[in-house]
Amino acid sequence: MKVLVASALILVGSCATLRHSEKIEQLKDSISYDNKKIVEKYLNTITTDELKLYVEEVSSEKYKGRMTGEKGHNEVCDFIRSYYNSLGIKPPKTNPDYYQTVPKSSLPEDLNDSQNVIAYIEGSEFPDEYIYITAHSDHEGVKEGEIYPGADDNGSGTAAVFEMAEAFKKAVEDGNGPKRSIVFLHVTGEEVGLHGSRYYTNNPIFPIEDTVSTLNIDMIGRVDDRHKDNEDYVYVIGADRISTELHFIIQEANYNFVNLELDYEFNATNDPNRYYYRSDHYNFATKGVPVVFFFNGEHEDYTKPTDTADKINYPLLAKRTKLIFATAWYLANSPERLKPEII
Repeated sequence: MKVLVASALILVGSCATLRHSEKIEQLKDSISYDNKKIVEKYLNTITTDELKLYVEEVSSEKYKGRMTGEKGHNEVCDFIRSYYNSLGIKPPKTNPDYYQTVPKSSLPEDLNDSQNVIAYIEGSEFPDEYIYITAHSDHEGVKEGEIYPGADDNGSGTAAVFEMAEAFKKAVEDGNGPKRSIVFLHVTGEEVGLHGSRYYTNNPIFPIEDTVSTLNIDMIGRVDDRHKDNEDYVYVIGADRISTELHFIIQEANYNFVNLELDYEFNATNDPNRYYYRSDHYNFATKGVPVVFFFNGEHEDYTKPTDTADKINYPLLAKRTKLIFATAWYLANSPERLKPEII
């Protein structure tokens, strides 16, 4: 009798596994780019020269390390909104100056009011569905008289968002604008505890329930020690936590356009570094939004005054930016909205 029961359980388990594998294969087969040449056209507008220009600007000494609530960070936020205004990318109607004030009451003690910077491109078919591309704008400020420029952390992410915004804007001008709305969100207070993104997700400009996905960028301009012999990589964290589909969309984007090594080392649920919980995507994830965190890992200049623009690997930064853009393009233009479910 025990043998029969065991056999039955094995049979049921085998069928269940088969059904799951079939679902995975069907999902993979459903993800494809039917307009690769169009995507490549706008990918090619992402250049190393422009990325370098933006990283150098954001990490400039004149911003004094961009400490949350301080003059230098306020000035870099003004630069960010001026950038969007110059491209003709508009702010939300409710926040016509591009700013969402994050009051000092929502920040750690001794910090002043700060602001998130928000710009967006309205979707042509599904304007009330939103894809977020996020990066934090703050850094460590000045410590013991030394400026912490934060070229990688997170000048690299800020520059990447700029280049993707410009690429989507050019697509709009050519009549190839996204079907869903794209929100470019530069959050404050990441370095002091993810406070800007927490404030945003608790006080969203666009409804959280209408948020399709959040693609978060925090440090994508350098190479860590694990990849000294193969720098063509990026860590992908959290994509499969809420949406299996998002995980495979990123793989399809990578296969079609850049062929980086997608490293899932830090995606393990028992990862002792806990990176999934340490950048701004996490506050969206707590609201049930499918998220992904793109990251290059820590390096010798991480959170040091030596994190300077001359050390950024700009060709690699461009490749990683193109991967994120291709992912955002798919999410914005897919006939069906991304499903927040695990298969």
